[in-house]
Amino acid sequence: MEAATPLRQPRVHIFSNAFVVDGLTIDDRCAAELLRSRSDAGEDPVRVVTEAIEIGARVLDREQAGATVELFRADLEKSTREAEAALAARVVEMSEAFARKFDEAFAADSGHVSRSLERHFGEGSSEAVQHRIRQVMSEASVKAREEMVRQFSSDSAGNPLAGFQRMAIATIKQGADQQATHLRALNEQISAMKVELRSLRDEKEKLQEVAAERERSTAKGRPYEEAVCEAIDAIARAQGDDCDAVGDVRGAGGRKGDVLVDIDGCGGRPRGRIVFEAKNSHRPRKQALAELDAALGQRDADYGVWVVPSQDLLPSKGHQLREINGDKLFVVYNPEEDSRLNLEVAYSLARARVLMAKADGEGVDGGALSSEVERALGALDDVRRIKSQLTAAAKGIDEARGIVETMAETVRGHLRRIDELVAAAASPADSD
Repeated sequence: MEAATPLRQPRVHIFSNAFVVDGLTIDDRCAAELLRSRSDAGEDPVRVVTEAIEIGARVLDREQAGATVELFRADLEKSTREAEAALAARVVEMSEAFARKFDEAFAADSGHVSRSLERHFGEGSSEAVQHRIRQVMSEASVKAREEMVRQFSSDSAGNPLAGFQRMAIATIKQGADQQATHLRALNEQISAMKVELRSLRDEKEKLQEVAAERERSTAKGRPYEEAVCEAIDAIARAQGDDCDAVGDVRGAGGRKGDVLVDIDGCGGRPRGRIVFEAKNSHRPRKQALAELDAALGQRDADYGVWVVPSQDLLPSKGHQLREINGDKLFVVYNPEEDSRLNLEVAYSLARARVLMAKADGEGVDGGALSSEVERALGALDDVRRIKSQLTAAAKGIDEARGIVETMAETVRGHLRRIDELVAAAASPADSD
């Protein structure tokens, strides 16, 4: 089957200092890869193709000029060699012809002529004719060679190569000028590319520094700290407390503690402080307590809460919401879950302990408060148990979820009762 004839043949229209290519397809893998990579880098494909054609044209022009110079040089050397060979051949012919004539006239069997010639042309005579002839021939040969060199090296009309030499010199000079112009333009383009490359390198270094800083922040648990701070801030606003992220702020001697809560800080002078330490990795119990003690001291806080995203990350993998030394607490809060119930219980318990300590327990029904706390913790255990059952069970999910929500509301009721008891106990101290 014959190949289909293209309906539209490529055309090239040449103008004064430009040309237009219409319908031309370039089948070159290297050029296609270069155009594709430069286009993916955000450069204009038309500009890339234009630069490739300009640079290629300059290289071809430079190579053509070099080839022309080499051709002229080869022709000149060939002509010189031919002229020297012709001269040498002519000299040899003249010498051979003279030798033949001399032998015919002065043969060895000629009698007295030979003797006379021996006297005048003997090898022992310094004025022998052959010596004179040899000298004359040598001088003639040198003179002829000098005349020929002078003729071929002069610019006069007598030199058959004068026009060729002038044309070769003009062509060489024109090629050198064009090459110098192209080299200057190429140097300017290279300088511009160096400046652009330097700016791109600086920008790349800045992006790498930003990425490294982001990786360091992620490695330190920054996203989890921000999620814990956001949840605590929502709880604090509902209580009229002031919440502040202090993980990057240096305290008294260090940067321990990630979130600091001023109790009743929105309405005036804070009545106490709670510091939260958010960690997305496991710490031994002794180390966790030491960090909480450091956070209490550096943030001038009254109560410390250790927050982790899962049960297995608790110090010593123990139970959450169990107080330690009366001023520390461990709690689990996972930002990916919808509920902040664990964090709300820890917050309310810590807030109640701080306010009780500030009021010295005056007017506070400790039994009622402890009872409410125990009920809240018990209800929270029921919530966790039911959630576990919901995870394992496939039936009765809607009913169990309603029970969970009811129990969670019960926990919040107990927490509100705790706040009321604390507020009632703190009111006489405020009036004083």
